[in-house]
Amino acid sequence: MVDPKDKQLRPPIRRSWLRLRLGKAWYSGRRHLLWLSPRFRWAKRRQAERLSCVQFSHATPLYRHLRGEDQILQENKVANLRLAAARLDGIVLRPGETFSYWRLIGKPTRRKGYKEGMVLFLGRIGSDVGGGLCQLSNLIFWMTLHTPLTVVERYRHSHDVFPDANRTQPFGSGATCAYPHRDLMIRNDTDQPFQLCVRVGERELEGEWRAIAPPQFRYEIVERDHRMDQGSWGGYVRHNELYRRTYDWNGHLLDETFLFANDAIMMYSPLLPEES
Repeated sequence: MVDPKDKQLRPPIRRSWLRLRLGKAWYSGRRHLLWLSPRFRWAKRRQAERLSCVQFSHATPLYRHLRGEDQILQENKVANLRLAAARLDGIVLRPGETFSYWRLIGKPTRRKGYKEGMVLFLGRIGSDVGGGLCQLSNLIFWMTLHTPLTVVERYRHSHDVFPDANRTQPFGSGATCAYPHRDLMIRNDTDQPFQLCVRVGERELEGEWRAIAPPQFRYEIVERDHRMDQGSWGGYVRHNELYRRTYDWNGHLLDETFLFANDAIMMYSPLLPEES
């Protein structure tokens, strides 16, 4: 039997161009069949009027301190986020319905106004049409963890791109996305509708989950078993586990639930001096 830890520390798999194209076509076809499946009741109704009670809100900065061409890609990313947020803002997730990130946004294309933004593919930073939309899926996923909604499908980031300077969320608390097969799906198993509200502000990407009734509980995401292991190929793999604590409004801990484990190849040296 293979030790899972040993498997994680193996060199990254390199696939041929043809293998990647065929794999993408296969998984894309399966995804479109899933969207046609009668197993799901898909959320699709949007309304401008906001539901009365904020369940959780969060905001993330739109810009990093980069220079040159990277700055242009950041500007393009913000333009892409505006287009995608306009497709999701106000979506109502009624009891029993499932939210699909890509089903609602659709394929990002130049014809729709999407631009070349920064993307990470197979451990390399590049650009592609619609690049940067992971920031929106990251935000929605993080907010969802602080609600009673159920995450049906989420994909972790395979690479840890930046060191922890100014990090406000635990490592591994995001959700990567790639149209259409790497989706973010959320189901409403509660007895009241929820509404997703997202907007691109001047400096931040802002979001809220709203509902009719005030939140019953407060949620906290905690990190355990954080470590950085060196792989046989010389690189490093970062690992942690995330748990969710549920509190009542008097501050009493009611429950602690394991969420998921993360393993990501580090794109920077863990031995960098602190001032770097």
